[in-house]
Amino acid sequence: MTGRALFDRLGLAFAVLVCVSPAILFFLWMLSLSVKYEVDNAAYPPILIPERFAWKNYASVIESNRFGLFFVNSLIVTGSATLLALAIGVPAGYGIARMKAVKAAVIVLIARMTPGLSYLIPLFLIFQWLGLMGTLLPQIIAHLVITVPIVIWIMIGYFETTPMELEEAAVIDGATRWQVFRHVALPIAKPGMAVAFILAVIFSWNNFVFGVVLAGRETRTLPVAVYNMLSFEQLSWGPLAAAALIVTLPVLLLTIFAQRQIVAGLTAGAVKGG
Repeated sequence: MTGRALFDRLGLAFAVLVCVSPAILFFLWMLSLSVKYEVDNAAYPPILIPERFAWKNYASVIESNRFGLFFVNSLIVTGSATLLALAIGVPAGYGIARMKAVKAAVIVLIARMTPGLSYLIPLFLIFQWLGLMGTLLPQIIAHLVITVPIVIWIMIGYFETTPMELEEAAVIDGATRWQVFRHVALPIAKPGMAVAFILAVIFSWNNFVFGVVLAGRETRTLPVAVYNMLSFEQLSWGPLAAAALIVTLPVLLLTIFAQRQIVAGLTAGAVKGG
């Protein structure tokens, strides 16, 4: 390895370390809070590794506040919103990419950039008029506002870089547009769909605003449950940190196990388009 290459690698490693160190530090501190008693959490100077671990923080979170119910609600809302977004967004992304509908792509981008609060009041009034408030259905529909633009935008970029030769050959052989999409485009687009799926799950799982406004007492999701702990147990930093870690854990595990698919999905389009 030449000196230039070694210098480039060290520079890249330093840049990555600078970018990720704050997130790692916050995660380690939250982990430390979750396994300490309140006496240690309030100690000065701060204690990173306690002498005794307070595993009861996790037990109290799981056993109290109907955490299991809220976890199931999050699974239902996120799973439904993500699957519906894929069913809508993948064909829409394919159509926009193949028709080169630039205006439609810009509209999707605007929808992705618009804050969720902009949609909240109209959706609240509609669901209240339909008598659906307090159920899981309004949250699933509201989460589509987040997940569908993400899926469409990712799939537009992916389909625009996939080769047209296989699709043109299928059309020459007599395949319909739907058959081309189903048997040719979809298999090629699996890496992009994996990225869209993971990002939709992350944004939907972590959404707080729709849950706190549209959910009822029995239909709250996990971010809302953590918010309730913050409201009524402001000084109980151990259980609060434990609850936050439990909320983060599913998405974190999904990202770790699917990191190869994420990298493949983000790079395969550029490779194929070359």
